[in-house]
Amino acid sequence: MNYLEVKVLDEKGEERSLKDFVLGRWTVLYFYPKDNTPGCTTEAKEFTELIEEFEKLGVQVIGVSRDFPESHRKFKEKNNLKVKLLSDPNAELHKALGAWGKKKRYGREYEGAIRSTFILNPYGEIVWKKINVRAKGHAAKVLEELKKLIGNVK
Repeated sequence: MNYLEVKVLDEKGEERSLKDFVLGRWTVLYFYPKDNTPGCTTEAKEFTELIEEFEKLGVQVIGVSRDFPESHRKFKEKNNLKVKLLSDPNAELHKALGAWGKKKRYGREYEGAIRSTFILNPYGEIVWKKINVRAKGHAAKVLEELKKLIGNVK
């Protein structure tokens, strides 16, 4: 299945295709493991701190995790987040984009979300991706990549 056709839940819990969110504008789509965990909170706060810079470039920032919309709402309120959050409870979008796979923790191997970021152009095409990123400082790196990409387009 084409990743643009994958259904996700918006912040109200309504099911929609990814294309409904991304077509027509530059988008940063970042995948993170879990709401309210240290690394995920750091990453979301850093994207929020830079949201005006992204918006000046005409770019929207969307975070995706398997958490349900209710969890996303609480996460946003608690941390005053300004990014849009989508729910992918069955990890279908994660899997379609390669943001899901084997992980190791304390010697135990399991399947889970791999912190990953994709930049999509207004046609929904992936023009940049980074799999298995470090949360701290990542938002600033993504902003720099966007400046290079969009600078080349304009």
